Amino acid sequence: MTTLSLNDKFVKNYVSEKKMNDIYSEINVAQKTLIDRVGEGNQFLGWIDLPVAYNKEEFARIKIAAEKIQKSCDVFIVIGIGGSYLGARAAIEFVKSPVYNSLPNKKTPDIYFAGNSISASALSDLLKICEGKDVCINVVSKSGTTTEPAVAFRVLRNLLEEKYGKEGAKNRIFATTDKEKGTLKKFSDDNGYETFVVPDDVGGRFSVLTAVGLLPIAVAGIDIDKMMLGAKDAREKYLGKEASTNDCMKYVALRNLLYRDGKQIEVLAAYEPALQMYTEWWKQLFGESEGKDGKGIYPSSVIFSTDLHSLGQFIQDGTRNLFETVIDIKNSNDELLIPFDPDNVDKLNFLAGKDLNYVNHTAMLGTLFAHSDGNAPNIVLELADRSEYSFGYITYFFELACAVSGYVLGVNPFNQPGVESYKKNMFALLGKDGYEELREELNKRIN
Repeated sequence: MTTLSLNDKFVKNYVSEKKMNDIYSEINVAQKTLIDRVGEGNQFLGWIDLPVAYNKEEFARIKIAAEKIQKSCDVFIVIGIGGSYLGARAAIEFVKSPVYNSLPNKKTPDIYFAGNSISASALSDLLKICEGKDVCINVVSKSGTTTEPAVAFRVLRNLLEEKYGKEGAKNRIFATTDKEKGTLKKFSDDNGYETFVVPDDVGGRFSVLTAVGLLPIAVAGIDIDKMMLGAKDAREKYLGKEASTNDCMKYVALRNLLYRDGKQIEVLAAYEPALQMYTEWWKQLFGESEGKDGKGIYPSSVIFSTDLHSLGQFIQDGTRNLFETVIDIKNSNDELLIPFDPDNVDKLNFLAGKDLNYVNHTAMLGTLFAHSDGNAPNIVLELADRSEYSFGYITYFFELACAVSGYVLGVNPFNQPGVESYKKNMFALLGKDGYEELREELNKRIN
């Protein structure tokens, strides 16, 4: 089968052929705006050609550093927030397992993620995990001053310096940051840390196929060459192709037409727990790209069949303002046959001898029929497997779809002005210099 294909069987009744044909011209214009680099946010389009124009020298250094980390530590901690960690974590769980750290006989370090919250308990627990173990860290930050990762880096750097001394710690700290400027870049150069680059023209949520994601992914023993090849082939398949013959642009068309028809929420559904963090990455990609100027499709996610027992009722029978996009993994990594029970206590002997993958797929089909019949349209993306290649392929698919969809919506898909609001308030309340007037205003509101 092809790596990725769009199945519109469960959405056809909601979108007419005429509406599809009408919106294709809009999508072709939006895609041309993207490719010609004449739209808003055009300074952040480095991801478009990344699969064919990435820095080969740095790519080689990533592999060397990953091998060094694998040999020198038991625990590898990635410090970052948002796009600085979501893509890497999504890839590791997608390709390896959501229980990667507990896999037996693996020859790669346990990998943990820090700096994505301000929780004292979470960071304290991680420090306990590090006791008696060799540790390396990778701090990922364009500036080095973002509060959550900066605090975590300060704490974990202190741990390494106390354990190995300053000289020993510098060989265990890797920084992914700006190429030339910024607090973290200067600090890393002053202390002799090996550095990798957050490209100026690639925003955080589009950065998983840069050093931001590739170093942790490689440390997990994942073949990053195959991952980049998947992205390269997806680029060749979808970029610049006519919308009517292009599954990526067809996805853009369907989701935008459903939005115009009152379906304001998109639920990304998967039937494999290994995709849970991938759905989190997807939510940031679309939420941060489209949610502005009073517009946007709200991105949500579920893992079925688990969430059929929690959110299934609402999706089936609640407010009719949502649609689903389902990732259907066609080939599983494992086979598990259901055993026969002579007593048939649970009345499930009709499943005896069947592969659990078959039962899971059948549950998906039953749900697709039920939800689409219940006025919740379903777009199905059929993905070959959970390989490195497929990860790179579907990731480029979503990045391209997101960028074009943003232009169709009439927003700048590459900025995030709303994210700055909470930061200003937090800095003011914490007493940072330069925020005195705002601090006074907020304190009046508190009191």
